[in-house]
Order: sequence, then C-alpha cells, then structure tokens
Amino acid sequence: MSKENNVIPEAKILRYEDGEKEWKAPNHDGCTEDISNHIEKYIGEINMVFHEMISDTVHIDIHHVKPTTKRPFHTLVTSGMSDIKMNIPENVESACYIELMVTLPEYWKVDEESFKDEKWYWPIRQLKFLARFPHKFDTWLAWGHTIPNGDPAEPFADNTKLSGLIILSSAHVQEEFDCLEINKNKTIEFLSIIPLYNEEMDLKLNKGTDLLLDKFDSHGINDIVVIDRDNVAKKRFGIF
Repeated sequence: MSKENNVIPEAKILRYEDGEKEWKAPNHDGCTEDISNHIEKYIGEINMVFHEMISDTVHIDIHHVKPTTKRPFHTLVTSGMSDIKMNIPENVESACYIELMVTLPEYWKVDEESFKDEKWYWPIRQLKFLARFPHKFDTWLAWGHTIPNGDPAEPFADNTKLSGLIILSSAHVQEEFDCLEINKNKTIEFLSIIPLYNEEMDLKLNKGTDLLLDKFDSHGINDIVVIDRDNVAKKRFGIF
C-alpha cells in the first residue's frame, strides 16, 4: 500500500460540514464502458452492477466482482466519480480523475436484500459518498487522505468500531490496474478505501501516514476489510 515518489502533502482529516453544492442532475457522458472493460481485464468478470436510481451531480455505479479460487474476496469498484475533474490545488501534483474500490472478505453478503442491513451495506455507502464528495464540496481526494465517519467520528455499523477511512493503493490488484488512460488528457487512477479506528486516524494526523503504514505492515493489515481487526494505534502496541 506504499506510494513511491508521492508528492501529495500530508493531508489533514477531511471534514464536510460546510460548502456542499446544491443538487444537480449528472452528465452521463462518462467512461463506464472503459472502466468495465478495465475491471474485467485485470480483476475478473463483473457479476453485478449496482446502479443508482437517482443521482446527484455524478451517476455512481458499483461494479461487483465475485470471489474466486484465485481471488477469494469480493471486489467492488466505482464508475462515475471520474466523470468530472477534481479541483486539485495548483501546488499539488495528483490525479485529477480517480475511481474508488473496496475489497471485502468472502463471507460478506453482497446483494440488494442484505444491503438493507447497515452491517453489510456500509462499505458501499462509503464508496458512493466518497465518489461524490469532491464534486459536491469542490475539493479533491488522493492517496493518503483520511475521512472520518461524521464529526465526531462514529462506527460504520453496530458490529464494528471502525469509524473512518484512508485512501491508499490496493495490495490485491495488478499494478497495471492502477491507471486507465482514456485519452491524452484523461487518465483515471484507481485507489482503495481502507477503514480505520479513531486512534489510527489520530496517529496518522499527528505522526504521518508512513508510521501508520509501517504498523499495518507489521500486523499484516491490508485493504481487505476486517471489521474486528487489531487497532494498531492502541497503547498495547507500544505507539504512545
């Protein structure tokens, strides 16, 4: 989950209390077909696409690749976030177009009926929220950015204490999947959302992403969602 030659400055935790743009109908002139082909080329056959019935600003689809023997976990990838260029600060070198993904364990229930229960739906809710976030708040998302679930941050569901997210590269895709060149003016970068505990968000904010990732590596934590995994920022791990 490392980012070589990363020139993105250490980001503060992103909050979203103010400045939300009004509802706007999306422009459907996007790259959904290109993204679908890219997913199937490098990850696997798309089993299902979860479409939005009503969309604000951008139309977000979630592409689902089922577990296989070779890849025993669910992969969900957005399309639609890259329909609009993000507002990147002038002094920052970062991708203007991204899509997001999440990797879920094989036991996870990925169907419309199960999604009525937040304990199964929250990763999809977060994908959709974050895919729309930069366009609604005229901002940007990139590798290393951290987003709490509310302010103060609250657990995503009743069965977990995970309460925030960090955006990183996925450890479970080929390197060739990371970028999709649409044309000379548009390249889409694919990044993964990884859930965090409150203490881990504080650690990242106060001591930097590198220390957090070092702790992840030492405890075998990657981008597969584990709702009850070790909290690497707890005192028993010797950080504080």
